[in-house]
Amino acid sequence: MSTKNITLIVIAALVLLLGGCGCNGYNGLVQQDETVNKAWNNVQSDYQRRADLIPNLVNTVKGEANFEQTTLENVVKARASATQMKIDAKDLTPQKLQEFQASQGQLSQALGRLLMVTENYPNLRANEAFRGLQAQLEGTENRIKVSRNDFNSAVADYNIKARSFPMNILAGMFGFKVKEGFKAEVGAEKAPEVKF
Repeated sequence: MSTKNITLIVIAALVLLLGGCGCNGYNGLVQQDETVNKAWNNVQSDYQRRADLIPNLVNTVKGEANFEQTTLENVVKARASATQMKIDAKDLTPQKLQEFQASQGQLSQALGRLLMVTENYPNLRANEAFRGLQAQLEGTENRIKVSRNDFNSAVADYNIKARSFPMNILAGMFGFKVKEGFKAEVGAEKAPEVKF
């Protein structure tokens, strides 16, 4: 064999090796991107479950004749705002994620105030339907926490792969950008003040 043929064989082998690694790397990025998308869909599904429980909770509370109407109206408004905020998993910018988190946070606060005010209504607390809805809501809040943690884990795995050398070169070539996960809300590091 001539040196020209050996050189061609070495170049062909390198091209095949790099091409194989590139395809494998690209497919790995696609797989992790889809894992992030699935985790985001699970987050939205759990938030939707919470939004679906709220009308039943509000209607049950309305049965208490002298219940504070403004508290109920605030919950309904916050739910409407939170359910209007839709973000596609392919477009998870830090700003959109922050807006989504803020609208869901407003709903959480409104629900918290509603549940706090219900303590003043013994008939309502004794209502079996209310207690069942309250338990479902608590379970849903736990699901939301788990979904958000799973989403953050999927984002971290994806970001590690997309930012690691030499995969970062391939990620940049094919438009795989670093994604943003959930963060604590501003002021969350401070314990809430409880007054009796």
